[in-house]
Amino acid sequence: MKDLAYLNKYFYKYKWKLIPGVIFVIISNYFGILPAKVIRVAFDLVKENIDLYKMFDGFDRQQLIYQIFGSSVLFFGLIVLLLAILRGVFLFLMRQSIILISRHIEYDLKNEIYKHYQALDFSFFRKNKTGDLMNRATEDVNQVRNYLGPAIMYAINTVTLSVMVIYAMCEVNTTLAAYALIPIPIISALILLVNKTINKRSTQIQKQLSKLSSFVQETFSGIRVIKAYSREKDKMDVFNKETNIYKDSALALVKVQAFFFPLIIFLIGFSTIITVYVGGIEVNRGSITAGNIAEFIIYVNQLTFPAMSLAWVTSLIQRAAASQKRINEFLKTKSTIINGTITKQINGDIQLRQVSFTYTENGVQALKNININIKKGETLAIIGKTGSGKTTLANIIMRMYDATQGEILFDNVNIKDYDINSLHTQIGFVPQQVFLFSDTIANNIAFGLDNVDQTKVVQAAKDAAVYNNIIGFENGFDTHIGERGITLSGGQKQRLSIARALIKDPQILIFDDCLSAIDTKTEEEILHNLSRIMSDKTTIFIAHRISTIKNADHIIVLDEGEIVEQGTHNELLEMNGEYANLFEKQLLQSIEE
Repeated sequence: MKDLAYLNKYFYKYKWKLIPGVIFVIISNYFGILPAKVIRVAFDLVKENIDLYKMFDGFDRQQLIYQIFGSSVLFFGLIVLLLAILRGVFLFLMRQSIILISRHIEYDLKNEIYKHYQALDFSFFRKNKTGDLMNRATEDVNQVRNYLGPAIMYAINTVTLSVMVIYAMCEVNTTLAAYALIPIPIISALILLVNKTINKRSTQIQKQLSKLSSFVQETFSGIRVIKAYSREKDKMDVFNKETNIYKDSALALVKVQAFFFPLIIFLIGFSTIITVYVGGIEVNRGSITAGNIAEFIIYVNQLTFPAMSLAWVTSLIQRAAASQKRINEFLKTKSTIINGTITKQINGDIQLRQVSFTYTENGVQALKNININIKKGETLAIIGKTGSGKTTLANIIMRMYDATQGEILFDNVNIKDYDINSLHTQIGFVPQQVFLFSDTIANNIAFGLDNVDQTKVVQAAKDAAVYNNIIGFENGFDTHIGERGITLSGGQKQRLSIARALIKDPQILIFDDCLSAIDTKTEEEILHNLSRIMSDKTTIFIAHRISTIKNADHIIVLDEGEIVEQGTHNELLEMNGEYANLFEKQLLQSIEE
């Protein structure tokens, strides 16, 4: 229960809804045990009336006794029916209180998990699979809700009913009660024994379900590649393998439950046999009546529900504990990036002093002693081979990661002192791997704004040279694009991503190789538009093509995380080094084309 203790704050939050629910449980169970007492009286009355009926055999009063007997049985039957209706009313109120609370807590918990995910740094999402993240916020929360609602409700109901029934049994005859309750310690021992097995197998099920979710999510995200390489059968084989593992894990848990539940029923049935046998002895002694045996049998049968509920509730609690443990693992994860407090407007001066960075996941040093000084309104270009650290440098400047060594300054203020949301609001970023949402084109462009301004959307589309493509669609800017923009070409997606960055009108623009899927003519149009927009903004261009960056104020060449060359386009050509070599290769390639 230590993992589930995390949820106690929610019980406190909804205490004024939970307390009436508990009261309704007590009242409903009180009306649940009263019929046994009524049946005891009715049973004894039937026996007495039968004896009187036989005694007055041949007399006129025999018919009167028969009428009184019939009326009495009907009266007691109506009382039992009334008690059942009253119990049903309070059972309804009980469910409306406790189950309703579980839905409220489920809502709060899902929002807490999602909010926490949003607050974690970029490295967290590199280390964890999307399917696992989704599973903990959905399937695991659903298992926890079963504890918050049904498990809590039936646990309270079980304890309350058990206490009331055992008290009522002892009130009638302590000897008979003691014999009837002999199987209870055995049931308790079995529950303790089975608990660990259920918890272990429940954890295995949830882990395998997360693995299965991750596999399915990855498959559907990469469906285009799978079909292109005709690997559907291979993926189906892997899916069958994973589902079989999940099935075997689920069946292993079901086998434990299949053994557990019937054993509980057998022990309760055994208790009924003891009640009849010992009760018969007590009747012969005159300590109880035959009606008390009938009452006891009802009590014993009423204990069947708590015993069955106890087994079921135990299973729910163990599965919920396993799920909550997985949820807690992520909720206790803290962001390695500590948020600052400064929210002032950034002018655009950026300095990197002896900046180095090493990925903690694999120990790879991506950047080594980077020193850069960018003035407001200047354009910095970064070029280099694949894996040289260009994208990592962009992520460091955006504070997706914190530098391992050195410091980054914005307007002579350490980047760590800025509020992250304020910082990101003032930076327009176009990533190398474009991500578009399954929404309209207009909403994708206006993603960085609180409200969609159609005039700004149109202007941003024109600046990104994608306007003509958009109006060519049947629904124009209201065209819905598929998941991740699957209905668009690579170039169209890149230009939409550029438009999304431009519409924010940020002080700093970072373009991470965002023109790679665009033809030379369109590239020139975009760069021409950007030259106007970038006139008073600090801009960082990451590119593979020198044609994209040759007009930059300053160019740095990265190789294995280090700056090997830097200067203007002409200065770098005069050096006749890595940059000049790359320029010649691209020039020859363009001539051949």
